[in-house]
Amino acid sequence: MPPKKKGKGDGKKNKSKMSTPEKDDGLAEKYRRSALDVAVLKEHLALRTSITRQATAVRDDLKGQIRDLEQVLGQERSDMKDITTDLNRQYKSMETDLQTKVNRLEVSVDLLETQLAECQVQLKLEREQRENTEAEKDAIISDLQSKLDSMERECEKILHGCLDSLLSHLAEMRLQWEEQSTVIHQEFKDTLRDFGINPLHI
Repeated sequence: MPPKKKGKGDGKKNKSKMSTPEKDDGLAEKYRRSALDVAVLKEHLALRTSITRQATAVRDDLKGQIRDLEQVLGQERSDMKDITTDLNRQYKSMETDLQTKVNRLEVSVDLLETQLAECQVQLKLEREQRENTEAEKDAIISDLQSKLDSMERECEKILHGCLDSLLSHLAEMRLQWEEQSTVIHQEFKDTLRDFGINPLHI
């Protein structure tokens, strides 16, 4: 390639690259500002790093707490599962026992109801039989009372007849005794007179 020719433009560039006091002051100011910005950025970076470290520590601590809580929660869930399983087992056992008791009671109730119905039927029959027996007894008692009344009347008639006959017989016997007594008494008096004894003195 042919070498580049230096023209007027190159001269102008060389002139612009020459340093001047104003340009040096501007550069120093820019450097100072850049250094200040760098320092500020470093402080910000250090602050962010510290904040990041603190956040990381807090995050790690929270992770540890979360892990501990997860372990506690897992243990509680396991305990709750065990408790739930035991409660379900107890509930099923109680339900089975209760159902068995209910079935037994239902059988007992059915048996008692059957016995009650039989007792009611038996009681009704016994009541009817007792009523019939009482009615028969009343009829027998009424018949016997009627016969007794009739027998009393007949006995009264017979007794009155016997008494009348006895009184009549006693009256006849009394007359006979009186007559015999009078005869005997007279004979006794005559016998006493025969012996010379006055009956009035005896």
